Amino acid sequence: MILDINQYNQSFPMCNWPHSIYSVAGVRQVDRAAIDGLGIAGYTLMTSAAMEVLNEAFSFFPEAKRWQIFCGAGNNGGDGYVLARLAAQQGVVVSVIAVTPPDKLKGDAATAYGDFVADGGVVMAWDGAPDPHADLIVDALLGSGLMRDVEGQLADLVDAINSHASPVLAIDIPSGLDGDSGAIRGTVVRADLTVTFVGLKTGLFLHDGPDCVGELRFSDLQIPGKCYDDAEVLLRRIDYDTFLCELPARKRSAHKGDFGHLLLVGGGPGMPGAIRLAGEAALRSGAGRVSVATHPSHAATISTGRPELMCHAIDELSDLKPLLNKVDTLAIGPGLGIDKWGRSLFGEIIKSDLPMVVDADALNLLAASPVRRDNWILTPHPGEAGRLLGTTAGAIQEDRLSAIDALSNKYGGTIVLKGAGSLVSSQGGPPWISSSGNPGMASPGMGDVLTGVIAAFLAQGMSFEQAGVFGVEIHARAGDVASKTGQRGLIASDVLRELRPLVNPQTSGPSK
Repeated sequence: MILDINQYNQSFPMCNWPHSIYSVAGVRQVDRAAIDGLGIAGYTLMTSAAMEVLNEAFSFFPEAKRWQIFCGAGNNGGDGYVLARLAAQQGVVVSVIAVTPPDKLKGDAATAYGDFVADGGVVMAWDGAPDPHADLIVDALLGSGLMRDVEGQLADLVDAINSHASPVLAIDIPSGLDGDSGAIRGTVVRADLTVTFVGLKTGLFLHDGPDCVGELRFSDLQIPGKCYDDAEVLLRRIDYDTFLCELPARKRSAHKGDFGHLLLVGGGPGMPGAIRLAGEAALRSGAGRVSVATHPSHAATISTGRPELMCHAIDELSDLKPLLNKVDTLAIGPGLGIDKWGRSLFGEIIKSDLPMVVDADALNLLAASPVRRDNWILTPHPGEAGRLLGTTAGAIQEDRLSAIDALSNKYGGTIVLKGAGSLVSSQGGPPWISSSGNPGMASPGMGDVLTGVIAAFLAQGMSFEQAGVFGVEIHARAGDVASKTGQRGLIASDVLRELRPLVNPQTSGPSK
């Protein structure tokens, strides 16, 4: 019944998504600016929100003809009552469960309930079991108004919703999900579709948010842009359309020297795969020349497998130093190792003034001997970020916004905090977040490919922030394209094959 969210035409976010992401308080500020400042009635906004949910429900669940809607006390419950009235007018068989006694409702929620009943609607109290015949469950319990952990009878209700065989649609935000942090407060509704309004909330993209919202749809309810002026933006969503402007078509007179000479350092004893993946990713992302400094035991193997890479066997530091005078960009870490060979190369590279990308084992060595500089990009996953900050991966995941801020303050440069919803720090505004990517990318070598992509963009003349932002997005979108036939079994080499069309948007960008 639910649409296949892994299909290619759903791999990319809706083009009407805004760039700005706010706290729950920030979204409420926009809401108040529309109501108090422009005189837009709150019930008008509530009705518009319900209309958006109705349209999305018909689009995603066209065969669902029997809905059960669970309504709470606040405006989220009011949205549910309006939805119930509108759906019934369209011939849907609707049953409404009131978690809060209707006589306790206030304001627009009370009006919504009254209109539903006046239209012939019937409201029932929760008796411990949802309708087994309902083919769509609607969560209008708490929304972003969550103030404490979900427990007791309400927790039992959430568990019953999750246990129901039919798909679940959440209005605004799944009940039990913290709208700011994305943490689960006790228990949470696991939605197949979430329709959110007015402004995107950080909790939809952070921590557990992506696992709870299912497919996400957004509407600004046609609130005028000036209502957003005073609301603080906490995150900025990376937009592929912006990338189209950053990589113009190349001149016919171009040559490889115009697009940078990148040196990748890594591939310690027994670990040739990581640096090979990074090197090929750099080539596929448009770097003009790519050299690889690697252990002598497999330099020839890498060259044989990918002859376009210029591989150099590094036995002693004296083998590395001449290469540093020939290149303009560095990347270190994939397969580097933390033995004597890896430590010595790291010690030499870190002294260079060249712009660089630092990943993998190089980050672990950096954590042991912290250095701060402005002209580099660090790309830690949560575990590496924990080591860089002297804490745990769990602590990083609990508050990714604070973590990227701490990494930026301690190490400088541009930080790419990898994971579901990868974050990229910014010197001139809120951090960036990618809403692309999929769980299939949690497989070996994906980070090495990302290193190569980011380093290639840096070598081609992008700023550190641009290289981080667009590297993350292109890598994630390549993973989405590669997952068209399924996420399980997706490997880094599959992503490599999808890079070239995405970095040539003039001829073969993704479908809109």
